[in-house]
Amino acid sequence: MDIYKTKINRSNLLFRLTYLTRRWRKVLDAEFQSSDLTDATWRPLLHLHLLGEDIRQKDLAASLGIEGPSLVRLMDSLIAKGLIERSEDASDRRAKLLRLTHEGLKLVDRIRKTVTGLEEGVFSSFSDKELAQFADFVQRLESSVIDAGERCKP
Repeated sequence: MDIYKTKINRSNLLFRLTYLTRRWRKVLDAEFQSSDLTDATWRPLLHLHLLGEDIRQKDLAASLGIEGPSLVRLMDSLIAKGLIERSEDASDRRAKLLRLTHEGLKLVDRIRKTVTGLEEGVFSSFSDKELAQFADFVQRLESSVIDAGERCKP
């Protein structure tokens, strides 16, 4: 069955969105491969930039959808490359705060330019009105999914 020829309906919409997200990540990975960036490198840097300075490791892990121990190994690698810094949280010494270094910020700038260029190509056949409607739809869908998750908690 070709996923692209499957009629979109309520029963498979979230499946299709998940598939779309995976395909988009593959496009980004292919683009970044020439710059020696991997999914494990560019995604945490971009998430860290979007979340802001001095973000707790656990918050970055949640944003990336990975477990804490996996993130620690990844952060150790990015620290060794001089792209991020880790410090203690003054309000909770057990917690670690992360921030991008100057080199990390320069790399994020390159990553964002690449992503923006790819997005412009992907969205070129859509009007601003269509994109605004889609953004509204996605935001509402996100809220519904969060609510569904809350209702499922024991």
